[in-house]
Amino acid sequence: MNKFLNKWFRQIHRWIAVPTALLIPVAVIIKLAGSSEAIAFWEKWDKLPSVLMLFMAVTGAYLYLLPYIVKGQRNKKVQESAR
Repeated sequence: MNKFLNKWFRQIHRWIAVPTALLIPVAVIIKLAGSSEAIAFWEKWDKLPSVLMLFMAVTGAYLYLLPYIVKGQRNKKVQESAR
């Protein structure tokens, strides 16, 4: 991938981390509080933290593996130019 997409993956990953970090404790507090109105409201939004965490896992794995991918591509180019 090019540097533009890598930059955007990193920015999106950072911006999604904030609402994810806020929503998970809120979900736990709402479920532990036991208020029926709050639980009924939260049931509409219950899937959102899971989707955000899945997105964070995918982008995080990509960002973690990115240096290894680039290193492999660089080594491949060096080997091809040496031939």
